[in-house]
Amino acid sequence: MELYPDNFLGLDAEFADYATAKYAVLPVPYDATTSFLGGTRRGPRAIISASQEVEWFDDEYSREFHKVGIATLDPMGPNAAGPEAMHEDIYKVARKVVRDKKILIGLGGEHSITSGLVRAVKAKHKRLSVLQIDAHADLRDSYEGTPYSHASVMRRVLDMGVPVVPVGIRNYSLGEHRFMKRAGFRPISARETRENPIWMEDAVGSLSDNVYVTIDIDGFDPAYAPGTGTPEPGGLDWYQVTDLLKAVANERRIVGFDVVEVIDIPGSVVTQFLAAKLVYKLIAHMEAAGS
Repeated sequence: MELYPDNFLGLDAEFADYATAKYAVLPVPYDATTSFLGGTRRGPRAIISASQEVEWFDDEYSREFHKVGIATLDPMGPNAAGPEAMHEDIYKVARKVVRDKKILIGLGGEHSITSGLVRAVKAKHKRLSVLQIDAHADLRDSYEGTPYSHASVMRRVLDMGVPVVPVGIRNYSLGEHRFMKRAGFRPISARETRENPIWMEDAVGSLSDNVYVTIDIDGFDPAYAPGTGTPEPGGLDWYQVTDLLKAVANERRIVGFDVVEVIDIPGSVVTQFLAAKLVYKLIAHMEAAGS
């Protein structure tokens, strides 16, 4: 059995060196506010391990993209002081990555990590918006005693003054429904992606010049990504998601992204391999578009 360097894609030092890499993968194995199945703290490790079986050659573009440099940082440790303290820790680590002129890639971990990552990217990139691929709205002002819950993460992003374009949404509370009505905030539901032929154009057209992409793995239908703590039927498929990401890369500038909420199911590698390939596919789209 061939052994690979223990980093994202199993890259040799030449292509994984932080000093010269264009991209930096930040694993955040954090799992403190999940509300159904736990285990997302194992997600980053599972994704990195699966990535070492992803081919570097992309058949869509007939190119290899790892040569731009993809560094893998040490995993962040949890902060026992609580979710707000963890948010600050994530922001500080991510802020350094952004200041070092790397394109930040967060690996979760639960979805609450996104607010700290977005905050760090926003400090550098103005006119920022967020493309949220997700089954849930995540717009509760607070959940189970904390405003830094995974169920509140997009509310915190909105509090930063960053517009959010949600795609794939198919489950949210009455309170979130009322908030969206008051705010004039309309997600593109999973159903709409099947019924509205221009849903993708609507999504891209709602984004600003600079885009941060957050991908909750439960945005996919659980038939494609069963390894998640809050699976919802009726989700997106691989080509819907990757075609949307390609359109965004071609028409906007993606300045950072994350993939979150992966759970490692014993005996199955489907979800983490999808997540790993998705990260590399988005890098491919960005590089092919000249990002």
